[in-house]
Amino acid sequence: MIKAGIIGATGYAGVELFRILLTHPQVEKIYVSSVTFEGQQIDGVYQNLLGQLGDKCDGKLLTADEVKEKSDILFTALPHGIAEQYADYCVKHGKKLIDLSADFRYGMDEETFKTWYKKDWEFPEVHKESVYGSPEMNRKDIRNANVIGNPGCYVTSATLALLPVLKKGLVKTDMIIVDSKSGVTGAGRNATMTNHFCECGESFSAYAVGKHRHQSEIKRNCSILANKDVNIIFTPHLIPQNRGILTTVYAPLSEEGIKLFKNAADVRKIYEETYKDEPFVRVLPEGVNATTRVVRFSNYCDLQVYLVDDGKMLEVVSCLDNMLKGAAGQAVQNMNLIFGFDEKTAIDFIPPAF
Repeated sequence: MIKAGIIGATGYAGVELFRILLTHPQVEKIYVSSVTFEGQQIDGVYQNLLGQLGDKCDGKLLTADEVKEKSDILFTALPHGIAEQYADYCVKHGKKLIDLSADFRYGMDEETFKTWYKKDWEFPEVHKESVYGSPEMNRKDIRNANVIGNPGCYVTSATLALLPVLKKGLVKTDMIIVDSKSGVTGAGRNATMTNHFCECGESFSAYAVGKHRHQSEIKRNCSILANKDVNIIFTPHLIPQNRGILTTVYAPLSEEGIKLFKNAADVRKIYEETYKDEPFVRVLPEGVNATTRVVRFSNYCDLQVYLVDDGKMLEVVSCLDNMLKGAAGQAVQNMNLIFGFDEKTAIDFIPPAF
């Protein structure tokens, strides 16, 4: 049994983590903090939690220092650039940390992080302890890690869509287009002109075109998988729903890909073989559309594959819940790997039908 702490527990990702950990049979105690609501009760901030806390948590929102001292593992659901100090503390005190911001998503590549997030590392040594937290890419290393950089939500959808063909050299890498749509929870809980109901309701818009920070993370993952530089063009869009990401990837086939793939069924075989042992990636049967509705409130990523442009272009549609497989669910999946629990524990939700 372990004691878990969440720093930043009243943001959307933080409260999803809390909700999952309440049901986790290997979590004995949960400690939570919030700068905004410090000293208050979390079930007063989120009334869906009323009567649900049991013996695992008294609900009081503590200081971050109190949480880190009491916990065996820390989840940091904070703005970028803050988690390093907590990771340094955890490493020095034999604890584990899973960060949901971008602070540990770039390995030892400080320059790329600095370019996109405009901040230097304050604790560069602790990055040597970190592992990128995509189970489908790094399961073995995650099991032995002290610090995990939980992947971005857009990034997870794009990476899983491309992993099978990039590893086998079946697509060209000079220009891959990643076109993504996300629900409003991806913008966080703080109100802005972007996520204000009157601005985003009954509307559909692209944003941060050519400069969204997840582009660098997608490019990094794809280049690692392909073992060479991959050029990514990424465009995110905001759609008027609470949660969910749908990503459509367009990748021209390489000569090897054109020879191998005569139809979409050939592509599907490669994807099914790659993901046959992955508990949370579902390769959909022919004729079944990937849709955000059927992955809501689950840790699944659904993939559908197509051959277009007279068989010269691969198109993959990828769907996931940005709050679960794109954030809190994947974080708990990583925690399960770190502590040797069954990987599916507490996150094997069946998605609702509607």
